[in-house]
Amino acid sequence: MSLDWQQHQERGSHTSIRMMAWVAQSLGRPVARALLYPICVYFLLGSGAARRAIEQFRERVFGRPASWCDLFHHYHTFASTILDRVYFLRGRYDLFEIQVHGLDELDRELAKGRGCVILGSHLGSFEVVRAVGLSHRHIEIRILMDEQNAPLIRGLIQELNPAVAETVIQVGGAETMLHVKECLDRGGVVGIMGDRVMQDEQSVVCTFLGGEARFPTGAMRLAHVVRTPMVLFFGLYRGGNRYEVYLESFSEEVQLSHEQRATDLKQWMQRYADRLEAVCRRAPDNWFNFYEFWDDSH
Repeated sequence: MSLDWQQHQERGSHTSIRMMAWVAQSLGRPVARALLYPICVYFLLGSGAARRAIEQFRERVFGRPASWCDLFHHYHTFASTILDRVYFLRGRYDLFEIQVHGLDELDRELAKGRGCVILGSHLGSFEVVRAVGLSHRHIEIRILMDEQNAPLIRGLIQELNPAVAETVIQVGGAETMLHVKECLDRGGVVGIMGDRVMQDEQSVVCTFLGGEARFPTGAMRLAHVVRTPMVLFFGLYRGGNRYEVYLESFSEEVQLSHEQRATDLKQWMQRYADRLEAVCRRAPDNWFNFYEFWDDSH
């Protein structure tokens, strides 16, 4: 995958996002969801690059061109998760039916007393991960995030739930590793995305959905340094008010040898790419990387 995603600014404006958040909280979820239909039509017609990226992804998954109905449904799934983020940030988990699979695996890793790194992606909702922490023994959850590339979402989080905003650890900050270590030492969980490249030199090319794409190695390098278990996380939107959360043990400890570090990183990332591909095929409408993902130069 290239750095193309960094060139795509967030769509919408601060005013429109605040208005939608007001509708969601004041008029309720049914009214807010009704507004998603014209919003999705607007973005479907007006975002050519994103639409082509979705078409490419769906053709790789299904082996056929995507119809306009397919594309609209894909946009609507994405818009639904963005709307529901408002309720998640406000702690309104009671509005949703959230099925969590694999809590026993997370329990088993946390019982080792070293904390845990959870590796997610832009497949489904990462925000629903907090439902796991809040509903299950109040697990401390910190999220590594590049907030500079998402100022509108950052502003929304700060307005709706300042306490949640404080749990975000800025990627690349001077005290990033200190905050990560402190959370893990307390037996907490640190979440990180594994599918968007920040720097080409810190990425590897993996086979993904029949092509070659770049994946960032930051998550594996972090897990190697902190020496904690790693668990995969997928929060899939299933329509209506239903979400399915999957937690899967990925590794007891990510080890990178000095002699063949590059090879080890590629093997670990290919394992991740294989699992991501499998879940993509299970829930393709949840794929929210709306830009050129495959690297045609390889």
